[in-house]
Parts: sequence; structure tokens; C-alpha cells
Amino acid sequence: AVSNEEIADAAAANPDVLIPFASIDPAKGRAGARTFRRLVQERGMRGIKFHPSLQDFAPNDSSAYPLLEVAQELGVPALFHTGQTGIGAGLPGGGGIRLSLSNPMLLDDVAVDFPDLTIIMAHPSFPWQDEALAVATHKPGVYIDLSGWSPKYFPPQLVRYANTLLQDKVLFGSDYPLITPDRWLADFAKLDIKDHVRPKILKENAVRALRLGA
Repeated sequence: AVSNEEIADAAAANPDVLIPFASIDPAKGRAGARTFRRLVQERGMRGIKFHPSLQDFAPNDSSAYPLLEVAQELGVPALFHTGQTGIGAGLPGGGGIRLSLSNPMLLDDVAVDFPDLTIIMAHPSFPWQDEALAVATHKPGVYIDLSGWSPKYFPPQLVRYANTLLQDKVLFGSDYPLITPDRWLADFAKLDIKDHVRPKILKENAVRALRLGA
């Protein structure tokens, strides 16, 4: 595994292309929150990533709340894996991985409890795409990233919302090395997205969500 410190160092050495996010097990509680605060304030981390199914916690069960308190206070986003994961697929019992922990509806509670926190739901949230769209349209601080899927496989309702109600809340993402940015962008170019919406999805929305404008 690559440590948070190694990621911070790599990003500091390549600030033109890398924006570092930390990963901390919610089970570490207040100690984990202190570590995260230090990583943001001293090492330049710009957000935190969670994978509820792999880390075996429900986003709304309060175990991650010490970490989220720090993220909200310091103004950095929390990125949550949502939807099914290929990890554990086909193993007995799915390798013990519970898909239900990555239902985006659980993040609605997080958005209520942390109204000033920027929450990014990673991936088209199969099989809960409609739930993700509902949360993102209802809660101002919730965004959706498009990583993990080629745009040619996006559910039609995701494309419809990205073109209209959520045009300011949907973010580019590939899922390198599983999907390269070149392949993603080539497929995105063929998608029926309005011309004025494309730059929002590819850059402008992320600048706002990650607070990069300053």
C-alpha cells in the first residue's frame, strides 16, 4: 500500500497535475482525525477518500464523523465510493464485502449532518443511479463524479441530469489505469452533451468543488 505521506510527497513534486486525497480508516476515530488535520495543514492534502464497502462502515453510522468534521472545518471535500464494486466479485460471499454500504442514499444523512461539507459521490452508482441523482439535486454540497465507467455506458437519466439540473454538479473522472483519460474523453466526445455544459463537466465544476479558484 502507498502511504498518505508518499502521496503527499508525489503531489508536492508534481503540483501541476496531482491533487492529493488522503485515505484514513474511520475506525481510527479521533486519532485518525488528528492525522487527517495534520495531512491537510502540513502536507497539502486537498480531500479525503472513503470506500465504505471495503472499509466496512456505513457513511451515516457516525464512525467517519470525526474525519468529516475536520474536512468541513478545513474546507476540503470528502469523496465516497458509491455503487457496486468489482472487488470481491465472484468470491464466496463476495469476499465479505457488503454492497449496501455504498448506497448513495446513505450520503443524504451525511449531507444533513454536515451542511457545509462538499461531498463527491464517485462513479455512476449502479444500481442506485436514481438515488444518487436525487441526493445531488436536493443537497447543495453534493456532487457526482463520472469515473469508473466509459461515458458510452452511462445510464440515460445520468446524461439527462448532467445536461440540465445537475450541469453544475457533475465532474469528469476516468478511473486510471482501468479506464484511461484518453479513452474516457474520446467516448465523452460522442455523448449528447450540450456545448456549454462540456467545459463545466470537464473542468469548471471541479474547480469549484475542490476550491481551486483561489
